[in-house]
Amino acid sequence: MTICRLLCYNVRSMRDDVLALGRVMRELNPHVAIVQEAPRFLRWRSKCASLARRAGMVVVGGGRPAGANLILSSLGVDVVQAFDVAFTTDRHLHHRGAALARLRLSGHEFAVAGTHLDLIEAPRLRHLDELAAHARQLVPAEVPLVVAGDLNAVPTSATWRRALDFGADAFAVTGSGDGFTYSALAPQRRIDSVFVDSRIRVLSTTVIDSPDVLVASDHRPLLVELGLAADGR
Repeated sequence: MTICRLLCYNVRSMRDDVLALGRVMRELNPHVAIVQEAPRFLRWRSKCASLARRAGMVVVGGGRPAGANLILSSLGVDVVQAFDVAFTTDRHLHHRGAALARLRLSGHEFAVAGTHLDLIEAPRLRHLDELAAHARQLVPAEVPLVVAGDLNAVPTSATWRRALDFGADAFAVTGSGDGFTYSALAPQRRIDSVFVDSRIRVLSTTVIDSPDVLVASDHRPLLVELGLAADGR
């Protein structure tokens, strides 16, 4: 079995302490990072590249065209394909989307998708349906998919129940404690999560807390260890 360390992190457009942000990500040493609220306006490409360098990673795909969702990886991960997904828009609401990629680690192919959903339930549900439709088109049925992101919703919501169609809630499977990810300074809500296809094992799930985490963003990062195997077990 190959272990993949996956990080899910809302970085608030790098508006906080970017040196601390880089240290948090680099010290966690993920194979894959699913980032929400990546830079999306002026010089967004260079800012995303700067985040990757600070984290010791490379850009796989995403950014502004993907609704400010970004996928980074270590050099040990091979990129098969990467896609920017744009969701349908709503008047007076932010443009939303997803970053999606097919990856390979130690010969095991898997796919990841990262998204950041709205504050309102109806568009959240519609956008999850759109993500599922895009995934069916872009990811072969034999490739397991992991969906991660900031849902802006809690586990009792209809949004969360819909997200469970993608797979198991990693923290519910292996996490301990309340799992609160927001806010970083005074965590009171679990709104960030990773949903894992049943063909991938969830080995551990940890909400990260450190002095750097408190000043790097307004969210706490979520680190998930996944077990990849050729037979999906």
